[in-house]
Amino acid sequence: MIRYEVRDDRVGRITLDRPEARNALTVEMRDDLVDAVRSAREDPRVRALLVTGSGDSFCSGMDLRASTVASAGGAGFDPRSTSEALRKGVQTFIRELWEMDKPTVAAVNGTAVGPGAHLALACDFVLTQATTRFIWSFARWGLVVDAGGAYLLPRLIGLPRAKAMVLLGEEVVGAQAVDLGLAYRCFDTPEELAIAADELAVRLAQGPTRSLGLSKQLLNASFETSLPVSLDREAHFQALGTVSPEMAEGMAAFKERRPPDFIGSTERPEA
Repeated sequence: MIRYEVRDDRVGRITLDRPEARNALTVEMRDDLVDAVRSAREDPRVRALLVTGSGDSFCSGMDLRASTVASAGGAGFDPRSTSEALRKGVQTFIRELWEMDKPTVAAVNGTAVGPGAHLALACDFVLTQATTRFIWSFARWGLVVDAGGAYLLPRLIGLPRAKAMVLLGEEVVGAQAVDLGLAYRCFDTPEELAIAADELAVRLAQGPTRSLGLSKQLLNASFETSLPVSLDREAHFQALGTVSPEMAEGMAAFKERRPPDFIGSTERPEA
């Protein structure tokens, strides 16, 4: 089950709510997750997105009983069904989160396995707690790394460490995720994590959503973009920012020596 809500603080909140199965994703949950992320992206009320899990797990990946790989080797099995399921499923929610033009936060309250780990890592800010565990079990099952892991991991932690996680199944626990570059901050308890993640999401929601989204796109594309192309895009995006009411509000607040009200600037009738 996926729970999705939007509160008055302008944060969209997605909670994976299948604690009895460590929040393993069924096909229905996978599709509902995609729908929730798209809803948050399209909803003008939502200025930031927070993703977490219920119970003591974040997400233990796809429920193998609902996965096409469970039928591998059986009579009539078509390997193309696996590639199509990936494109329709886990690859879609990774892409939606990575490309979302609003800031995203993952509160990894417990175990995150394979695609569940990559679900968190596709977010802009990953917060953990002391007993959070990132686990890669692809090699154990004879599977190829999927759900964007081959793209995300080398960018976050470098190629040698990414190979150790995927090929050797090395785990990452608690504050080690921060040390390696997988996470932004680690907290002692799940309660502290929940409070901090909520505060961060609200802070981002109060920011200049338009410029944050454009900056995010520039940063995410930096590994595949040459310097001349990156500079051209930077100039183009900055031009887009100058016609935003958020930029006008930021400049006005600076001149008037007051905190900016970015939310109000986008909701005034003249904006």
